[in-house]
Amino acid sequence: MKPQPRQLAEEFLAMLAHERAASPHTLRAYQREIGNFAAYLIEQGGQGVEMHTVDHLQIRGYLGELYGRGLAKASVARSLAAVRSWFQWMARTGHVTNNPAALVATPKLPKHLPRVPSIEQMNHLVETAAAEKVAAWPERDRVIFELLYGCGIRNAELVGLNLADVHWAREVILVRGKGRKQRYVPLGDAAADAIRAYLPSRAAKLGPKSTDALLLNLQLKGNGRLTTRSVGRIVKQISLAKGLPAETHPHTLRHAFGTHMLEEGADLRAIQELLGHERLSTTQRYTQLTVGQVTQVYDRTHPRAK
Repeated sequence: MKPQPRQLAEEFLAMLAHERAASPHTLRAYQREIGNFAAYLIEQGGQGVEMHTVDHLQIRGYLGELYGRGLAKASVARSLAAVRSWFQWMARTGHVTNNPAALVATPKLPKHLPRVPSIEQMNHLVETAAAEKVAAWPERDRVIFELLYGCGIRNAELVGLNLADVHWAREVILVRGKGRKQRYVPLGDAAADAIRAYLPSRAAKLGPKSTDALLLNLQLKGNGRLTTRSVGRIVKQISLAKGLPAETHPHTLRHAFGTHMLEEGADLRAIQELLGHERLSTTQRYTQLTVGQVTQVYDRTHPRAK
């Protein structure tokens, strides 16, 4: 008896983990996408369905079902990419003779989505930022990347953060946006850990001096607060060292935050709340999201929330 979909899915995931050393996030994403497709095949053809019988029409049918569930084109495209990779592996290992997913066109993504680094690139960048030799203050620079990408805040909002703006009990930060508008943004576990690791070095750098600023400049000039220009230089230097394009800047990380949440299925209105876009009037006809609802969406969809 030939291997069943779920068995082949497990073997493929094991290969990703051991041979390709895929990140935990990548493994979770593939497990979710391939698991959903395998469940669809079993629902359509029963427990005895064999992968060599699957054709491109069935794959198109599955994508149609995803659209029917209300998934965005980016989410459907991600599902198709996972299915393609799975079939490529099965063809290479002799479980199927060809890759029917190669005959299925990738959904055309909306043109308004910015071109940003992939989730894998961003995770690698953020996780290794403090270890990079160009990091002048590793603990602080890790916080910069975690907050820009992990919270999606603007450069000016980042440097404007005070110690008191970190609300540990509620696991949020108070952000002051454009037009002096304030909003609460969920503080993911990775960002929270980075801040905790940074605070002792911040205290040692300050010595007897005091300032409300969360992020300090190296020379403690003025009130010691880091400037947006310095943040831009730090982000560019470390990003370049990690092989990202020269045009990578703090706003790139903010774009990545919104794009990756959208790709993971987050509601666009929740993303608008989190980003603090000024044109929220365009969403007034919809039910306004509470801070609790926004936090739940963030925890469920953002790759650095946990």
